[in-house]
Amino acid sequence: MSQIISRGKELIRINPVNNKIEYSTNEGRSWLNRYSSSLCGDFLDLTDNGKEILATTSKGFYYSPNDGRSWYKRSL
Repeated sequence: MSQIISRGKELIRINPVNNKIEYSTNEGRSWLNRYSSSLCGDFLDLTDNGKEILATTSKGFYYSPNDGRSWYKRSL
């Protein structure tokens, strides 16, 4: 897993300063906020399994089916 992933034409990352999810459509030259709630806890790692983004957080394992716009806790 990593703190930045490539998904389609976007880069998606964990912001290193405020721990929110951001995206870039210009190869990382600028970043826009995508998800800023603290309901998931602190994001630690991201990965893309082709259908959804997976995240390890301080509150467990989460997934996003919509490029990081919303997150849902995954039961293991």
